[in-house]
Amino acid sequence: MRHVILAVLCCLTLARAQAAEITVLTTGAYKPVLETLARRFEAATGHRVTLRNDTAGAVQRRVEAGEGFDVLVLTPAGLRALAPRLSPEPPRELARVGIGVAVRQGAPMPDISTPEAFRQALLSARAVAMIDPAAGGSSGIYLAGLFERWGIARQIAGKAVLVPGGLVATRLLDGQADIAIHQISEILAVPGAALVGPLPDAIQNWTVYAGSLAANPQDAAAARAFLDSLRGPEAARVIEAAGMRAP
Repeated sequence: MRHVILAVLCCLTLARAQAAEITVLTTGAYKPVLETLARRFEAATGHRVTLRNDTAGAVQRRVEAGEGFDVLVLTPAGLRALAPRLSPEPPRELARVGIGVAVRQGAPMPDISTPEAFRQALLSARAVAMIDPAAGGSSGIYLAGLFERWGIARQIAGKAVLVPGGLVATRLLDGQADIAIHQISEILAVPGAALVGPLPDAIQNWTVYAGSLAANPQDAAAARAFLDSLRGPEAARVIEAAGMRAP
């Protein structure tokens, strides 16, 4: 019996010694997917995954400033800009998500079925919540450009509730806004917010999320295994449930 106990203790010690710490830096909308997949990966491997989250622009600035990480999830353009800090292996597309419109649960659903209907819904709204473009969020940057092209940027600025980061639809719950525009996965993450629907196809903007290893991850094998776990049938189910599309 003593030999059995010693063998078990040795195995546990070895497992702890082999367990890796994996730091993942990710942009906002992909975070709900990562949280689920990271917990499953930890349970299956014994490795520990630490998630750090910010807007796309802020993530890029943090990496440029020297913040350490093992796996980076960002837009393809952001990854290209950070190529010297990344593995030469090609980035892997993980998911894509469109922009949606939300109201507080129980509130009347505005018509957003066409670009003109969406435009009118914005002009009729008391207050419109969206990511602050200055914070670097991809949906906020796109919407700011759309409003400029439509010639309504000044009208929207007068009623905009600009959110520096996080879940825009929370501004519906405390009455700060009566319409929220954000990536669909971020809307679905807010209990009490009701998704009206995606933007019309003619003005929809898809954000692609891709993953890459750091140039020198702490444990390259563990980091690569985690990145691998973000693709495949199981990951696809989590991605679809979060309001995204798998590659």
